[in-house]
This record gives sequence, structure tokens and C-alpha cells, in this order.
Amino acid sequence: MAKINGLITGWMSHRKVLFELIDTFEDQHLQYKPWEGAMSLSELVLHISGAMAMFADIVKNGVFTPPSEPPKQIETISELKAKVEAITNQTKATLEALSDEQLNALVEFAGMKMPGIALLESGKDHEIHHKGQLFTYARLNGIESLPFFVNRS
Repeated sequence: MAKINGLITGWMSHRKVLFELIDTFEDQHLQYKPWEGAMSLSELVLHISGAMAMFADIVKNGVFTPPSEPPKQIETISELKAKVEAITNQTKATLEALSDEQLNALVEFAGMKMPGIALLESGKDHEIHHKGQLFTYARLNGIESLPFFVNRS
């Protein structure tokens, strides 16, 4: 249980900053892409928030299940924030319900086998990586006042 509690605390210290970053943007930024093949700002935020949910589901179910439908187009920052909040709450509940057996069981993802807890740690690293990209999106949109990269409050 201590393993998962530590992971959740560390993950949430970064997820809180995702919410702070979302607050720096305006509706007109949602479709911004720094280059033609990039994810839009809203797609990147949904990718960040949805990835940990996917990793938690893999550990819970022991197998990767692809999404059944494409994500809906986000029109406003408030809609984006509400979506991320719902995903975060569901993901946190899934993580809190994981047993030590699930955390220690081997899972397969991207051609690699690892204990569930290792996949979840990779999920946190994945979120940190993409959150760094989101900081760059903010700077490219002229946003000067940004939150610190981690929030331990």
C-alpha cells in the first residue's frame, strides 16, 4: 500500500501543475500546434491526462485495451479543465484500488514486460515529459507567468 500511496503523491504533485498550466491558456490557444504534425494544445493536455488512466487500467486489468472512440473536440478551457478533472478523479480512484499483487504482477506494454508499479512510474515520467512540452507551448503563445514545474502542497 505504501508503494501506491507514494506514487499517487508524486503523480499528483505534477498533475496539480497541469491544472495550473491549463489556467494560463485561453480558448483561442486550444487548437495551437507548434508545427503541422504536432498535437494541438488540447490534444496534448488530453494525452497527458489520459495516459496515466490507460497505464492504471493496464495494471488493473493486466492487459492493454485501446480506446473505443476518438476523443471529442474541446471548445473551451473550462470544458478542457472539467474533462481533465474527471479523468484525474477516475484515475486516482483506480490507482487507490490497486492491490500489491497487481502492482507486483508483470504487465506488457510497448513490447516490454515489467511489474505494474514500474509501468505506473513510467506513466508518471511520461506525464512529466509531456508537461514540459506544454510549458513550451505556453511560451510560444507569449505566456510569461508560468507555475513551478511541481506543486508539493
